[in-house]
Amino acid sequence: MSLASKIDHTALKPDTTKQQIETLCEEASEHGFFSVCVNPTWVSYAAELLKGTDVAVCTVIGFPLGATTSSVKAYEAKYTVEKGATEVDMVINVAALKDGNHELVQSDIEAVVQAAAGKALVKVIIETCLLTDEEKETACQLAVNAGADYVKTSTGFSTGGATADDIALMRKTVGPNIGVKASGGVRDLETAEAMIKAGASRIGASASVSIVKGEDSNSDY
Repeated sequence: MSLASKIDHTALKPDTTKQQIETLCEEASEHGFFSVCVNPTWVSYAAELLKGTDVAVCTVIGFPLGATTSSVKAYEAKYTVEKGATEVDMVINVAALKDGNHELVQSDIEAVVQAAAGKALVKVIIETCLLTDEEKETACQLAVNAGADYVKTSTGFSTGGATADDIALMRKTVGPNIGVKASGGVRDLETAEAMIKAGASRIGASASVSIVKGEDSNSDY
């Protein structure tokens, strides 16, 4: 499997324009990226642009803070799936995790899993930069318990992004049958390859073209 086919080509900044979405989709199709990852407002347009290609449409739920309610996250997931998303990346309730309210964290994830209803893969963003190693392990296990398909390191909008150590810890925690996505700060080929070596099965990046070309990038996602 090629590196490109493991990449979610990402544009999640609040000022992302229609032209940038068009370019994102063109690049994804040209380079064979697994998906484009866009904010919910762009899902239907991206799905339209990518119709007839092998590129999937991924979106984000409760992004970037994870602090919306479970019912809102569930509605957002259902709505975006209806508009053409086949993967949804949701942010956990980080505060609930840190408070030890594991029941809320798991039920929050379950709400999105149920809303996706087998129509879309669910990736759970645990925001590793805000967690201790023990909390990272707990978050991953709760995601597995809730029926998620992937765990994911970061939004790319907090205090840090993916590290190879975190990927290795997450892979060890979830085992071989759950996906692990590295996102946030993956800007070059060397870093992407290190993440995959550590156990990542998917990479989220806005510097995707530079990565597959082996070039340096100034992208900050």
